[in-house]
Amino acid sequence: MWRVLSGLVFRKKRCVLCGKESVTISRVIGVCSDCLRSNPDEALKIAMKGHEESRGQYGLPPEPPRDSGGLRCTMCANECIIGEGRFGFCGLVKNEGGKLVRLAGTPDKAILEWYYDPLPTNCVADWVCPGCTGRGYPKYSYSSGGPEYGYYNLAVFYGACNLDCLFCQNWHYRNLTAKLSPTYTAEELASKVHARVSCICYFGGDPSPQMPHAIKTSEIALERARAKGRILRICWETNGLMNREFLKKAVELSLESGGCIKFDIKAWTPSIYKALTGCDNRPLFENIKYVADKYLHERKEPPLIVASVLLVPGYVDVEEVRQIARFLADIDPDIPLSLLAFHPDYLMNDLPPTSTRHAYECVRAAKEEGLKDVHIGNIWLLGDYY
Repeated sequence: MWRVLSGLVFRKKRCVLCGKESVTISRVIGVCSDCLRSNPDEALKIAMKGHEESRGQYGLPPEPPRDSGGLRCTMCANECIIGEGRFGFCGLVKNEGGKLVRLAGTPDKAILEWYYDPLPTNCVADWVCPGCTGRGYPKYSYSSGGPEYGYYNLAVFYGACNLDCLFCQNWHYRNLTAKLSPTYTAEELASKVHARVSCICYFGGDPSPQMPHAIKTSEIALERARAKGRILRICWETNGLMNREFLKKAVELSLESGGCIKFDIKAWTPSIYKALTGCDNRPLFENIKYVADKYLHERKEPPLIVASVLLVPGYVDVEEVRQIARFLADIDPDIPLSLLAFHPDYLMNDLPPTSTRHAYECVRAAKEEGLKDVHIGNIWLLGDYY
């Protein structure tokens, strides 16, 4: 059966477990959110086949490996245990001859693409960041009340990730991982920061698998900016599954420079999170709590922590957003939250974009839980889809 709205056509799919039919059930997941919540063990057996499909073409494991007798990698919070001759989940670490070999992500070599993004930019934190609003002027922004026109963000797209989001809107990072190219040293990347660059944002993929490179780049660039009296904010757009020591350093770089760490929270319910990403979400929430407890009191303005949630139709529903908002509000009700409209991509391209009703119900739920600053991102994607 087909449903046509706003000129777009979406096909209803059937949940393998309960038989429910909806345009907001994705073929690659195979089950609905109700079954993922009520029967997670059986539902995940079906949903994880999607990660076998996604990862198999690159010869990578469908979830972080726990190989018997393997070596533990501590580069990120997944802490893969990698058997002889096998790769970690990110594809950048291999067990060769009983030794973990890092194929990229060191200060001497990271897989990435970069570009200059004129401010104001479509950043996840654009409604609260110094570069787009002037918040934090004059210490952290060149503008006294609006965007830093004439300045740029150095956008650093890392070509690896420690999640496998089946809806990934930057899915082409997988091709960079497979090619192990292009590569830059930390020095080469830092040299791209010129006098009109007022911030660096690391995203991807995700910076988590290549943190030593990002940290070294930031240190080099910040030292040069300080020597010339320039503003240079360091920002991170991340799934939050960083190694705790790297996370600590990343936050301290943002804290001192006026930047922020943008935690992209995929879902609250562990089974829904794993169905969408292939991984566990416990380390994410532990890391957010750690950063908040240790650092939030040190700088209230501009915001140090910004959270975002992609409103994936059928899976990241009002209940997911409500639980995430409750968690954040218990920490600090002033944490800004951006609810991002979804557009169909990668293996979940059979879903519609986010419905307007869905988005505004989520805004209301987040505010009911106590959050004061809730924003809708990609608002132009919203429509009457379901």
